Amino acid sequence: MDIAAALVATFILLVTSVFKGIYLGYPLGLAIILFSAAAARRGHRVDDIIRMAYRGGRKSFIVVKVFVLIGALIPLWMSAGTVPAIVYYGIEMIRPNLFILSAFLISCAVSLLIGTAVGTTGVVGAALMVMARSGGVDLYAAAGAIIAGAYFGDRCSPVSSGASFIASITDTDLYDNVSNMFRTSVVPLIISSAFYLLVSRGNPLGSETGSISSMIADEFDLNLVVLVPAAIIIGFSLMRINVKTLMGASIAAALAISIFIQKETLQSSFKYMIFGFTLDDANVLYGIIKGGGILPMMKTALVVYLASSFAGILEGANLLCGVEKVTSGADTRYKVFKYELMLSFFTAAVGCSQTFAVMMTKMLNSRSYEKNGLDRSCEAIDLENTAIMVSPMIPWNIALLAPMTILGTNAASMPYMIYIYLVPLWNLVYLKLQEKQNRWYIPQVHVK
Repeated sequence: MDIAAALVATFILLVTSVFKGIYLGYPLGLAIILFSAAAARRGHRVDDIIRMAYRGGRKSFIVVKVFVLIGALIPLWMSAGTVPAIVYYGIEMIRPNLFILSAFLISCAVSLLIGTAVGTTGVVGAALMVMARSGGVDLYAAAGAIIAGAYFGDRCSPVSSGASFIASITDTDLYDNVSNMFRTSVVPLIISSAFYLLVSRGNPLGSETGSISSMIADEFDLNLVVLVPAAIIIGFSLMRINVKTLMGASIAAALAISIFIQKETLQSSFKYMIFGFTLDDANVLYGIIKGGGILPMMKTALVVYLASSFAGILEGANLLCGVEKVTSGADTRYKVFKYELMLSFFTAAVGCSQTFAVMMTKMLNSRSYEKNGLDRSCEAIDLENTAIMVSPMIPWNIALLAPMTILGTNAASMPYMIYIYLVPLWNLVYLKLQEKQNRWYIPQVHVK
């Protein structure tokens, strides 16, 4: 009974924090206290509970390192003109009668490069929403397409912290996971593009886009050299170079370009790395091109650590063993994935963050993978196709609430986030069809 009460209290605290704008670290800290007390009531010693929390939190260390690198990378890409150039050239390619489709594809491309949905909506999404407002486009359709595209890269970019986290906790190869993620997203991507093409036909852009492009061109030197940091990410990823190495190389290139081409000082560049990039508040691009920074990213890293510690206590003390007994009853690949998907809705709704959803879903369903002889790469791709993609389906989950807040939209944009829904749905259907095919298959018997 105390577990149910703690779960309800945790859910209320997290949802309240999300809607009130309270830092998620506070309710997660309280949740750790609540479940530590529940573990103590079941006979676990305090020092054992502390070790459980530490072991769970330790799993997030690799993500914290990636967070630091992302925090430094994004503002340097901005000060170097890399992000402005991506926005500029992306806008230049937009055809007015294909605006919604273009918004989706541009968001896909940018998120693939920077690996974060929140960063994508903050960088390119804000600019696209300005264009949508000025051009009379349906704002909910535009926001839905942008958020959906942002989660294309948030899920499968080699520089995504979520992808690194899942590779770490499942002990799998990041680039093998990325390859599997692309393979399992081809059909959803094609169907989504067709959907956004149809929506675009009814929402043409009614005004010129030159104003934003000209403002960016006036502020930054946009010669092709500024795209080198992005080219490093792409090239090094294709060569399967360690993610920390490729991000470090991109950071070094962006720092050099920022100083020698954009004429930033070394002091200002390091300031951007620590605190985030920002233009003068009188600049018309002030609210569009900004963000990043190691310190702001560390707040998110602490949430990841606390969520991992919380999951560590639940796992170590077997506080949700009843759920594990149910999920371990899965006896086919399809059923294993189905339970993973169902658990993801529960963990994403209760935990209000991708990290919590990933940790808890893995903990509650790992046994079914072992029982069915499925390797860790299956578990990794299933987490990407469930917990990562289900989190932005929950309106109070920070994975959706943060992008909606940045874009100035609300839950009315959710019907247009079609790609986010199709990824888990397609994989569920595919595995079901595969199961039926195996069931119907009758091997040929050759009689001599």
